[in-house]
Amino acid sequence: MSERIKFEMEFPIKVSQKLLFQYISTPSGLSEWFADNVNSRGEVFIFIWDDSEESAKLIKKINPEKIQFQWLEDENSDYYFELRIQFDEITKDVSLIVTDFAESNDEVEESKLLWTNQIADLKMVLGST
Repeated sequence: MSERIKFEMEFPIKVSQKLLFQYISTPSGLSEWFADNVNSRGEVFIFIWDDSEESAKLIKKINPEKIQFQWLEDENSDYYFELRIQFDEITKDVSLIVTDFAESNDEVEESKLLWTNQIADLKMVLGST
């Protein structure tokens, strides 16, 4: 298996850091925008889309800054996806930084498009522009 390509994306979101953290770190929040349904059993989150189900382990949670998951199929690797909130003390601007990995350069573009659509859904749920 070849080495995956790490990428990061930044999305400005006009909402409080605390509220945004609720939507990226809880099963109920994630099921509002990330998946059709999300359940958790301890540190394992089950993401459900239509007829498919993927499980991820919560590997890091720092309130109200970031959450990091690793798909169970990647459990013995260094691959993960992270949602990190960046807060500017001076301007009070809030951004969501997404870090993920893709199999190839072509997949990086596909993954970026998917994240852009997911974050658009999140912004709509939050009432953010």
